[in-house]
Amino acid sequence: MLHENDLPDDIEISDSVAIDTETTGLHLYRDRLCLVQLTFNDGICHLVQIDKDQKEAKNLTAILENENIEKIFHFGRFDMAILYQAFKVMPRPIYCTKLASKLIRTYTERHGLRELCRELLGVEISKDKQSSDWGSAELQDDQKNYAAKDVIFLHKLQDKLTAMLLREGRHDLAVSCFDFLENRVKLDCAGWHDVDIFAHL
Repeated sequence: MLHENDLPDDIEISDSVAIDTETTGLHLYRDRLCLVQLTFNDGICHLVQIDKDQKEAKNLTAILENENIEKIFHFGRFDMAILYQAFKVMPRPIYCTKLASKLIRTYTERHGLRELCRELLGVEISKDKQSSDWGSAELQDDQKNYAAKDVIFLHKLQDKLTAMLLREGRHDLAVSCFDFLENRVKLDCAGWHDVDIFAHL
């Protein structure tokens, strides 16, 4: 479902939501938020178009701020940062499938969403529309389909990854990393996006 500027007032929510974003590029200080995709694991994907220079989305930010709703991201570091830049709200609590994958799928260097869906769910997804004009006033059907597939599998991936983390005794470590991500995002937004302040040099 496509919405302009914000989610509707009567949206049905649950205690978990998968979230992704599309932007004009991948630079926090140059590029802007264009689209926010959300699903509450009910088979419905909400696509919220964000206008240039838009500073408020009351219903969307209420969900991001609601600490009774877990937010599932894939590479939350970027999505959380771009949402923070746009609306000055920090999503919490969070679960990041990319971080979880890096902690448990140590037998591979491939932690992209396409690889996770293929291996853990047996689903093939296309990333062909990843680089397209998300700032356009009218999104094409293939863009909408691409955007929806970036979130509709995240709940299932979370289940699979959590089971693996628990099996190997790394779940508590993963939770600690998810909790720390807010601080990493704040460092990114404050200008330390390309610096590892924990490194020796």
